[in-house]
Amino acid sequence: MISVVIPTLDESESLEQLHRELDEVAKQNDYELQIIFVDDGSTDDTWKLIERLAAQDQRVLGIRFRRNFGKAAALSAGFDAAEGEIIITMDADLQDDPGEFPLLLAKLDQGFDVVSGWKQLRYDPWHKVWPSRVFNALVGKLTGVKLHDHNCGLKCYRRDVIHEVRLYGELHRFVPVLAASRGFTVGEVVIEHRPRVHGRSKYGWSRIPKGFLDLLTVQFITRFGQRPQHWLGTAALISLAVGLFGMFYLAVVWCVSRLPGHVAVHLHETAALYYSLVAMLIGSQLLAIGFLAEMIASLVSRDSDHFSVKEHTSPEPTSPAKEATHSAATHSNATSSNASTTEADTTNPPESKLDE
Repeated sequence: MISVVIPTLDESESLEQLHRELDEVAKQNDYELQIIFVDDGSTDDTWKLIERLAAQDQRVLGIRFRRNFGKAAALSAGFDAAEGEIIITMDADLQDDPGEFPLLLAKLDQGFDVVSGWKQLRYDPWHKVWPSRVFNALVGKLTGVKLHDHNCGLKCYRRDVIHEVRLYGELHRFVPVLAASRGFTVGEVVIEHRPRVHGRSKYGWSRIPKGFLDLLTVQFITRFGQRPQHWLGTAALISLAVGLFGMFYLAVVWCVSRLPGHVAVHLHETAALYYSLVAMLIGSQLLAIGFLAEMIASLVSRDSDHFSVKEHTSPEPTSPAKEATHSAATHSNATSSNASTTEADTTNPPESKLDE
């Protein structure tokens, strides 16, 4: 089964045509589809259309948010409801073509875990295209995941990827980066980008600084999420070293100035003293923050694995610890069973022949 997750926001004019196109693709390629529409707080008739489509087509599942929570939240809700082994995400504005599904799946069959679309020819205004190109180049440079179009909504995933990647905020555009940090393979295919027919874009200039800040967040999470002290501690040691060097230099200057024939230097009148103190203070604070971050990471890591297992040999190996636990549990169950039998025999002794 293939699950198609479609976040929607005020796209009532597009949903019926999108559903027809999905149905045609499924019939032409003999796909078993699950179509998941996630209404992210629409104010038009989007939800009424989703309800009508769900009543007409059993493959359609609708999820409605109480308010607008963002695309990442909508995708997460769709991922939780997805039943297919392959999950495709796309936008609801008809700019993504369901006819591209065979290309995505063919690329996935080549051994990739994530396949992202590349809108090589875009029908967007220049103020969206050029910032997007700069952003994609920056993401590729910093993360090593070199895709031409990280913002493309048409992507294809294996189910294992969705299980291991957690979305929040506006990190939906960085799913390939987060997946690559877990060891999954990422590829891309050129897709057709159709001009918008209905509605308007939900993104403006504000997404540029937000995207840059999210990039810094992803960079920190993927590189130092499990060892924050490596980054904070390094900055702390550099700051402390600068401060200590400054204090040592000032101490030498002060001592030399007290020798005969030298002009006395008063440290409280030199700016270097305050710069050195500030550097030492910042270094100490960064070091303390690093220790706190390590404690938080240690607590969080207890509830989740920070590694990704691709496959096991058959049968799956059992660790000695698991065998010991299983043996202890079996022994405990046997003891409990014997105790229950003894208690039952004692409470209700069998009738004797004399009673007969």
